[in-house]
Amino acid sequence: MAGTPSKKRKRPAPRKNTPRGNPQKAHVSRDPRHVEKATVGDWIGAARLRTLPLAVTPVLIGTGAAILVDGLFHWVLALLCLVVSVSLQIAVNYANDYSDGIRGTDDHRVGPARLTASKKASPRAVLAAAGIFFAIAAAAGLALVIHSAQWWLLLVGAVCIAAAWFYTGGKRPYGYYGLGELFVFVFFGLVATVGTTFVQVLSVPQEAWFGGVGAGLLACAVLLANNLRDIDQDRAAGKRTLTVLIGRRGTRVLFTVFVLVPFVIAGYLGLFYPIAWLALLGLLGALPAILIVWTYRLPRELVVALSVTSLTSLAYGAFLLWAFVG
Repeated sequence: MAGTPSKKRKRPAPRKNTPRGNPQKAHVSRDPRHVEKATVGDWIGAARLRTLPLAVTPVLIGTGAAILVDGLFHWVLALLCLVVSVSLQIAVNYANDYSDGIRGTDDHRVGPARLTASKKASPRAVLAAAGIFFAIAAAAGLALVIHSAQWWLLLVGAVCIAAAWFYTGGKRPYGYYGLGELFVFVFFGLVATVGTTFVQVLSVPQEAWFGGVGAGLLACAVLLANNLRDIDQDRAAGKRTLTVLIGRRGTRVLFTVFVLVPFVIAGYLGLFYPIAWLALLGLLGALPAILIVWTYRLPRELVVALSVTSLTSLAYGAFLLWAFVG
């Protein structure tokens, strides 16, 4: 007797893999073959060259104020101050890349991709890069301390490095609690400018303080533009920047104030140093940046405002240097 054909068993449909974990985080393949290694260009990009003029501005102003005191250009000391300032800026950029990357804050960035979040470089490598530039800044700072014999400046240097690290590093980074602008104003404005003047002539004229305020406010404006660009991503990641706390309109108003007040200071200094009036030419860049912040439609447009404001800061510092030595 012919056997009855057996019924074909239906194979169970393949199970769909439901994504697990934080839905806000980007899903990057774990296969290293699908992740390109960081190139030299990637490492240079992670140093965020757009922000480096902010490190040059206080050194220009502080050096000009020092020349006012004794009429001499201490170029070696000025160069060491520049190394300290630029190295700290690069170090904090790499440190932010590392800290935000391991927290997942950068998984949905609108701006240039970060090394850690993109998996193009290991967190350890990015941390090592930050450490190298912190070490360079410390070495140049130590040389300045030895020359000036002002040993208490070692404490100031240590505080600067700690502030740079804990901006986004550590268990409770202050940049996540709306304090980023305050520390940028203090360390990349007042401390950098006044410190540059002091280590050269062991004195601080009021011009250094006025210039430090202007440099610090422009640095804060750049940070505001950066955080306005990332406001939605930061809010989703739990990063409570000042921009997240006060909202878009409040950030726009504050950005406008931070950009314009330095030019009011330049106008005041122009009463005593006429060349300082030329700093008002920086408004040719500042006003378009303000317009972008108020009218942008896409977050990436704020990258232009950030870059223009940073270059405006550099021009501002150069004109004040000229005014003080002219």
